[in-house]
Amino acid sequence: MAKKFALVVGASGEIGIATSLSMAEAGWSLYLHFASNKEKVDELIVALDLAYPQQEFIPIQADLLDTRAIEVIVNSIYSLQSIVFAQGQSLYKGIEETSLEEIRHLFQVHVEHPMFLAGRLASKLRKHEHSSIIFIGSIWGETGASYEAAYSAAKGAQHAFVKAYAKEVAMQKTNVNVVAPGFIDTKMNAHLDDESREFILEEIPAGIFGKPQDVANVVVFLASEHAYYITGQVIRVNGGWYI
Repeated sequence: MAKKFALVVGASGEIGIATSLSMAEAGWSLYLHFASNKEKVDELIVALDLAYPQQEFIPIQADLLDTRAIEVIVNSIYSLQSIVFAQGQSLYKGIEETSLEEIRHLFQVHVEHPMFLAGRLASKLRKHEHSSIIFIGSIWGETGASYEAAYSAAKGAQHAFVKAYAKEVAMQKTNVNVVAPGFIDTKMNAHLDDESREFILEEIPAGIFGKPQDVANVVVFLASEHAYYITGQVIRVNGGWYI
């Protein structure tokens, strides 16, 4: 059986790592993109090679703040059946204190360069009977967050792109979806103090914070043959926080 390859953009982050491990468990060979955390990706590849010796795990270093990163990624990839965009960072800052450069960086990493990269890789995806593109969006892309206006705007644009692009490539059998996490207990939320965390927890009907694995589980499903008829959707993983 031919190997199936997926690109995980942002494989060194906590959600990226959980996604990579789950994709590999489901039989995927992986291109593991990272911007700077080579040590983390090297550790991941060692673990994956040991657990799944029949599959391939290939690192790709490229900073999505640099336009040259697109060519680096495209030129590193041969066969490709799925892309998972799990890269990026939040920005907790009032809009009056947010610089134009910070806004541009958010849109470059979350929207502009992923959009362009998806277009550059489209021809590789449509060689397969079924392919998929999955963005890790955010609850804030739907409802917005105070002091995260710039981040919310970038995620909202990401969600809008997915809905439009899903229609554009549906006839090519490429599914495009968003997984929109609520509060996932990662380093990205480390800026919150205990009082803020407790307040948020009281707002979540499930009564618990999510884990990276909760997101990874949905990604693996959306990349599988079981999700062939699902496209253009925002799948919420938030414990009922936003419905």
